[in-house]
Amino acid sequence: MTTLTDIKNLDDIKLLVDTFYSKVQKDEFIGPIFNEKIGNRWPEHLEKMYRFWQTILLDVHSYSGSPFPPHKQLPVEKEHFDRWMAIFSATTDELFLGPLAEEAKLRGRNMAEMFHYKIDYFRNAAKNN
Repeated sequence: MTTLTDIKNLDDIKLLVDTFYSKVQKDEFIGPIFNEKIGNRWPEHLEKMYRFWQTILLDVHSYSGSPFPPHKQLPVEKEHFDRWMAIFSATTDELFLGPLAEEAKLRGRNMAEMFHYKIDYFRNAAKNN
């Protein structure tokens, strides 16, 4: 049995991101949404995710930009965010153990909640105009 260690470097970030999005692409519930939106740009998306998580978890400022706008028009509901979070947490737990792994799950959960809230807000604002 392999002893799990914490997220330590960019290689660990890449392992987490690649493993997670491999599962997302195959998921019957959220996979079609991701695959339709991203299309053949998966390598570009993964590179962006490496930089995003490296910035958040390792304090290496390699990501700049605003992560929300590309998600604003996605056809997603709370159930989609719940599935994203379940896959993300399970992937993190199967690969890593430690404070940064816990931080990744916390940040992922906070981001999912914020994105869901903002998407709902913009939808309701559009309905009321």
